[in-house]
This record gives sequence, structure tokens and C-alpha cells, in this order.
Amino acid sequence: MSASFNRRWAQVIIAALTRHQVRHICIAPGSRSAPLTLAAAAEPALTCHTHFDERGLGFLALGLAKAAAAPVALIVTSGTAVANLLPAVIEAQLTGERLIVLSADRPPELINCGANQAITQPGIFSHFARRCDLPRPTPEIAARWLAATLDEAIAATRTGALHVNCPFAEPLYGPEDDEWREWLAPLAASPQETPWVTHSAPVWQAQQNDWPAWRQKRGVVVAGKMSADEGAAVAQWAATLGWPVLADIQSQTGQPLPCVDLWLNSPRAQSLLQQAELVVQFGARLTGKRLLQWQQQARPQQWWLIDALPGRSDPASQPGRRILSSVGSWLQAHPAEHFPAWAPELETLAQAMQHQVSELTADEPEAQLAHRLASLLPENGQLFLGNSLLVRLIDAMAQLPAGYPVYANRGASGIDGLIATLTGLQRAQPRPTLALLGDISALYDLNSLALLRQVPAPLMLVVVNNNGGRIFSLLPTPPRERERFFTLPQAVSFAPAAEMFGLDYVSASRWEALQQAVEQGFAQRRATLVEFCVPPDRGAETFARLVALGATL
Repeated sequence: MSASFNRRWAQVIIAALTRHQVRHICIAPGSRSAPLTLAAAAEPALTCHTHFDERGLGFLALGLAKAAAAPVALIVTSGTAVANLLPAVIEAQLTGERLIVLSADRPPELINCGANQAITQPGIFSHFARRCDLPRPTPEIAARWLAATLDEAIAATRTGALHVNCPFAEPLYGPEDDEWREWLAPLAASPQETPWVTHSAPVWQAQQNDWPAWRQKRGVVVAGKMSADEGAAVAQWAATLGWPVLADIQSQTGQPLPCVDLWLNSPRAQSLLQQAELVVQFGARLTGKRLLQWQQQARPQQWWLIDALPGRSDPASQPGRRILSSVGSWLQAHPAEHFPAWAPELETLAQAMQHQVSELTADEPEAQLAHRLASLLPENGQLFLGNSLLVRLIDAMAQLPAGYPVYANRGASGIDGLIATLTGLQRAQPRPTLALLGDISALYDLNSLALLRQVPAPLMLVVVNNNGGRIFSLLPTPPRERERFFTLPQAVSFAPAAEMFGLDYVSASRWEALQQAVEQGFAQRRATLVEFCVPPDRGAETFARLVALGATL
């Protein structure tokens, strides 16, 4: 088959993406994928992003999809390039971001015969992605069949990733000409803004007819992962009902009862919460260990979980209702009625715990960063949080403004691809961005510092260097083997990495210096890497002390 027809086949694939509102596409270098890359580059509706590291490319797309709330496509060549996307595909499957992976492939006659860079690619993502395996390009297959096949696959992938495997035979390169344009003619009459075949979305059945009776009972709101607007609305809805809110850091509710993960072990708090008749949970993917434990132990009459993503999303398997709905739609269908708070003592416990946190973190920089994080946030900006110990400290100690955008990769909760993810977030939402990662996480995605050389708005990447994975200091790991096999201290400085990629760099070891560095960094439209060097185990030790103190309230 000619290079011109390969290009026409690729044009239909790319056009199908744009008809499904794909506006960002992430491209890794490769020869077998050349027809797809050239078609994407020629499409004016697409913004093209590139990265030399396919693993980072996958997370770049994930970040774009998080912030854009729309599908994002990727193009990679054949072989292990495809396999490197698996971590990002897994995360998307768990948290619902829509990715469309276009993997170029060798034609069937070059598979399982010793041909170079040829592996069996269909099904490579197993159950983590929906599959669409295209045939080798041929004019004997109508363009409308190709468009309809892609429309069906994209429409069926309402959450998570779709893997479209695209075999191409050589030649892959050639001049742009008019050959085979008549093959595209049947698609020309279709409006460019809509798919060739439109598939209707399922209708949510969100309204609970017995809500007027339930809202008069003693309720508790558990706030998991939501958007900023949803979080602020849930906080207001719960306040009207007089229901306490047990909020995750991803909820963006403003944590009306701060430090939940610390005071929730209090016998008094647990006694009060035992009186709850209904728990309404918005969103899933909870971070705090004490909140997850309470979820297991709580015994309300009903537990309702409202989330737009399908699946159980309830590790405690509570009796109640699993309601597939967006948070905003559900709140609109279930208005609050004003009642006084039925458990006001919880606010007293939360304030007491917050006071203890202020005192105990005054001389411990890592925990102090978590507690005072709100003062570092840029106006009209956004926050990205890494995983491991850092997100747990922030979840337990910080109180952020209601409705302030917070992002994290809390599906598989891995430490891979975090720098790439935050880059994608900012490219889709070009706001001043504060990102906090641990040192091991930053090392794991060091290649993606290359993506920060050009940013659309000020970006502050704070790497908290406590010399290893100190989350293991909170776990019953054997002390003698802890550093060798678990925390893995690397004793590195990130200054050479920042220099290698041309980024501004600041080193700080005290809160005041960190605060000054962040303030100065947000005054310029560049990316700055701030290395916050803290004593190795003191953050984890302070956290453990606060958890123990919370149980005595």
C-alpha cells in the first residue's frame, strides 16, 4: 500500500478523535507511527505535545485529561513504546480520565516471525483498557466503516482508556499529494463537529424519592475526590442540613472540620458518629487511614455513595445505595433543608486538634509545610499533590480554601509520572501551579523535568527531600532492614537536575526560606524547582505523635 493511502487512513482516525472533542494529543517519536503523527500535526483543531519518554508521555496525557475534563489522545510507535503507557492507563482506569491510545503496529505478516521491534500489541493493556484492533489499511474497506468503528469504540469508553491498535505497512513516508482523496469523499458530507455515528449516553437515575424523609435524620457527609465547584457546593449543602463533613484533601470542600484523620480516633468523636443514621459519600478514593477505618466500622442505617464513575468504590461494602450520578446533578435533585447541627461537639474536637497541630509542628519543617500549606497557594491557582507520606501529612494537617482546585493521582497511588502529570494539568489549565512531591517520586520521573522548560504560567515544584521513602517509617517494617530494603535513601541533590534542564533552583531547609522562595517564584513566569531539605524521619515521627494525641481527645 502507498504512503499516501496510509496518510488517508490516519486522517480518518485523527478526524474521528476531533469529532469526539479531543483537543490535545501527546506524541512520542517513532517511525511506524509516522502516518498518525503527520495527520495529527496537520489537524488545526489539535494541540500537539511531545515527550521522548513514553511513560512520562502517558502521564502528561493523564494530567491534560484531568484538567480539561475531556478525552486526550496519544500516539506511540510499536514495541515496548506501547508497554510504557501501562502505568498511566491503569491510573486512568481507576480514576476515570479518558485516554485514547493510538499505537502504531507492524502489519500481521511481521508479527511472531522475528521481525524487528514487533511484539503482540492487541490486548497489551489487559482489562485496564477497552480494545479496538484495526485492520491493515486497505482501500477495500470504506472510510465510513473506519469512522463508524472508531465512533463506537470511543463512545463506549465513557471512562478510562481506549487502546486503538493501528498496523501500518511500509512505505510510511511520502510527499503530500491528492492520491486517494476520493476514498475520503463519503465522509465529506458529514458535519465536522459531530461523529459519523452518534451513540446516546445512558440516562442517570439520580433522584431518591424518599429523600425528604432522610434529610430530617442525623446524617454525615463523607467527601472524597470531587471537582472544585462540587466540593464547595457539597460543603454548603451539608452546612444547611447541619451534617458534619468528614473531608478528604481531594474533596476541595475547605475541610469544615479540619484534621479529620487525627481526631477521628477520639472515643468521643466515635461515640458521636455512632448516632448517624445516614452517611452520604460524594466521590471515592479516600486518603486518610482513620477515615478508611471509620468507614469499615461505621454502622448507619444506610450508606449512599454518589459518584459519576461506575463500580463499587466502597471497600467497606456498606449496606445502602450506589448512585451513578455527577455530584452537581445529585445535589440539584436533592435540596437541603435547614436544620441545626446535630453534632456540634465535633467542631470543638477539630479546633482542639488543629491547635495541637500548630504547636507540635512549629519546629518540624516537613509537618509545618503540611499544616501551613494554604499560605503558599497562589491566587487563582491550583495545587498538585504527590503520593506516599506527603499526601497523608497534608490530608491530616492542612485546611485549604473551599473550591480551590486540588489534583492528585490517587487511583493506584503510585509515585510514577507525577512531574509529567502536573505538567499536563497546567497545560490544560494555564494557572499558577504549586506542586509538592517527595524526593523518590521526583527521581522516578526525572526525565519529565524536560517538560517544564516552557510553561504557560508560573510553576513551583517543591521537592521535599527527606532522603528516602519515609512512609515506611510509619509502617511496622523491621528497623534493621528498613533503610536497605524499604526507605532506600539516595542522598542526592536536585540542583544538578535543575541545571541540566535549565530550570531555576532554590534550596531551603526552614519554613521561612521556603515561603520566601515560593513567593518569589510565583512572581515570574517560569518553572522553579525548590528543594526543601528536611530531617529524614521527623515528619513521620510528628505525624505518629499527632495520631496518638488525637486518640486522647
